Amino acid sequence: MELQLTDAERAFRDEVRAWLEAQLSGRFAHLRGRGGPGDEHYAIEDRLEWGRVMGAAGYNCIAYPKAHGGRGATLTEEVVFNEEYVAAGGPGRIGHIGETLLGPTLIHFGDAAQQERFLPKIVSGEEIWCQGYSEPEAGSDLANLQTKARLVGDEWVLEGQKVWTSMAPWADWCFVLARTDPDAPKHKGISYLLVPMKQPGITIAPIEQITGGAEFAEVFFEGAKTRKELVVGGVNHGWKVAMGTLAFERGGSTLGQQHLFQNELDRVIAAAKRNGAGKDPVLRQRLADAAIRLKIMRLNAMRMLADQSAELSREALISKLYWSHWHRDFGELAMDVLGAESELAESAPYELTAAQKAFLFARSDTIYAGSSQIQRNLIAERGLGLPREPNR
Repeated sequence: MELQLTDAERAFRDEVRAWLEAQLSGRFAHLRGRGGPGDEHYAIEDRLEWGRVMGAAGYNCIAYPKAHGGRGATLTEEVVFNEEYVAAGGPGRIGHIGETLLGPTLIHFGDAAQQERFLPKIVSGEEIWCQGYSEPEAGSDLANLQTKARLVGDEWVLEGQKVWTSMAPWADWCFVLARTDPDAPKHKGISYLLVPMKQPGITIAPIEQITGGAEFAEVFFEGAKTRKELVVGGVNHGWKVAMGTLAFERGGSTLGQQHLFQNELDRVIAAAKRNGAGKDPVLRQRLADAAIRLKIMRLNAMRMLADQSAELSREALISKLYWSHWHRDFGELAMDVLGAESELAESAPYELTAAQKAFLFARSDTIYAGSSQIQRNLIAERGLGLPREPNR
């Protein structure tokens, strides 16, 4: 199962390829291949500017309908763009949470005023978003969240804490799940609020990771406010909207991610040839297995993307579990192939190689966006129709 491009889609691919090559050979050349997992702090201001340049050229949010500032790109064009972006070494995109999560959610669930206010600045790259879902006692069990919002006059007032909030230090806005009816059942009484980050009552505490970076952060809401009308999907109906956001997370960018994985695999294979590790029969078999599993991942992603509903399909249900374990296992394989070289930092005091950063960051892949245990429960209950666990 592979993409079959029309003449128009091949022309689009050539256009994207040429634009990326021109931009990443000029003033943004230093951004090639930078800013990905474990490297998030690299050249923040330049990458913010890169996002604005992409917006001005019409390359942000290409799949959005034209009425909302996008190109109305087909799924195939979206996949082509993401694959070309990775192939060109496009830098990690600071605006990706707004583009891939919040924007599609607003298009599907938001009202006209919310769409008119927020979508143009996501498309242009002018406003950066972060996601306020996980809490210390509500990570994979998201419905256990305790952050509260109460309506005071024309404003919601928030009290609570979020954790593992990617891009929080640089975000202008956060979409926050908060409990707005404390007496409602666990999955009820939750609202999806749009909250400005640059205000009194919000404290951001970066969490330093083993990679040396601090992409994630804790966010404390102590009387933070947002306007009454900035509730997506209606008051106390946030759970459905939140599940829609998770479905959009498994969008066209997933094949771009897999292209990135392929690049990582190619580099490790090259290292195995260079240092002789490829002569080891066990390592050869593990490399072959990684390559086969990556092909399977792509085939499943193609099936998943054929379903464009705002619900998690069966293919989407297994996607996160599959790719996160592949990447974690591959990180270990990469270190085994590199051998003693994997123990050496690239430079002082703690500058790691790309392979080392990928290995360390991949430890989180099986935790964020729903741990593997929760993913298996979702597959069992929603995909296979099995009964819920008695204690849940």
